[in-house]
Amino acid sequence: MAGWILSRPESLAQSEQLQLKTVLAKCPELDAPTRHVRSFAAMLTQRHGERLPEWLNAVRQDDLPSLHTLAAGIDRDRDAVIAGLTLPWNSGVVEGHVNRTKMLKRQMLGRAGFQLLCKRALLA
Repeated sequence: MAGWILSRPESLAQSEQLQLKTVLAKCPELDAPTRHVRSFAAMLTQRHGERLPEWLNAVRQDDLPSLHTLAAGIDRDRDAVIAGLTLPWNSGVVEGHVNRTKMLKRQMLGRAGFQLLCKRALLA
């Protein structure tokens, strides 16, 4: 069910789309979360960060405590989130290098000294 809601509607098989419509018809409590999740996903993929304030207002109008928590977290750093949803730049490459370095450090913990760790990081 969560996979269907998190997927793009056009990427679902015909049978899955019908099953999702059936579930949503029988459980109207899922309409609002589905709508909010899909509109946030559209903001993410289409880089429409300027829509974030209206999305936050829409989330706050519904009785969805878990999404209220998400909205409160986003509000704490609203400018950065809007920039992340709007600008084409990201730190993905840097985060990949940091992740690789931390993995090497964990693998080498207690096995060798700093010089060997440096050598392995440079050769990896």
